[in-house]
Amino acid sequence: MNGKRATAFVPGHVTAFFSAHPAEDPAAAGSRGAGLTLSDGVDVTVTLVDDADAADDSPVALALNGEPATIGAVGDVLAALDVRARVTLATDLPVGAGFGVSGAAALGTAFAANAAADRGRSENELVRIAHEAEVERGTGLGDVVAQARGGIPIRLEPGAPGHGVLDGVPAHARVEYVTFGELSTEDVLAGDTAALTQAGERALSRLRADPRLPTLMDASREFAERADLLVPEVAEAIEAVATAGDSEDPDGFGGSAAMAMLGRTVFALGTGLSDAGYDPAVCHTHPAGARLVGEAQ
Repeated sequence: MNGKRATAFVPGHVTAFFSAHPAEDPAAAGSRGAGLTLSDGVDVTVTLVDDADAADDSPVALALNGEPATIGAVGDVLAALDVRARVTLATDLPVGAGFGVSGAAALGTAFAANAAADRGRSENELVRIAHEAEVERGTGLGDVVAQARGGIPIRLEPGAPGHGVLDGVPAHARVEYVTFGELSTEDVLAGDTAALTQAGERALSRLRADPRLPTLMDASREFAERADLLVPEVAEAIEAVATAGDSEDPDGFGGSAAMAMLGRTVFALGTGLSDAGYDPAVCHTHPAGARLVGEAQ
């Protein structure tokens, strides 16, 4: 079994708004809200190792873009599947800036480890394992289930498969983003989330009544203000996009930008950030969720 490997691709995910719903059972805990999955994502390669090759008792040796890294949820996923492995992550996404890299790492590890070690788990089981690992580590509440679905997911009820309920906005869009630095998900989720959750429930009600992308972006901007999460550089960029917005934009996305939750990141639809004079990264909404890439070897 030593050396057998598999690779999974997991789309990035920016959360537009959310409400936090803790629970004693991590499979039932999570968030309600909405966001965009991205064609920019994370490639996760899991290479099995024999016990004799392992340096210590840890089930995982992890590298991110060629550098040693620590993502607790990855080790938890491997432990849940009883797999010892080297995990390599490759991504162009900024880390710690609201793109769901930790969730992608956990979910991709679940998919790839299951294939490499022939564990025979179903997709829902693997999503549950990755979701529980993220929740227990305090690094995410809804990224995993959104990344498993793809598209523009709406999380109607919190939790992993069997608990959570998902819908989506039936649309596709060009996405631009600019990142100004990290924002600790753990710190925000560990604090008082009452105001945040109230704002998230309000935003979700708006989107459910009108499930279109312009509504999602409007609700996202209002959420960031009501939840008191806006940081100055993000607020400045959102205002610049609104000022530069073209009301004649045929897609209806002119001036449409919002803050990624949780990160010092602004994302825009269409060419909003470019029109405002920024030099953004460019991708698109991703039409599908996490998937294996090629056959296990």
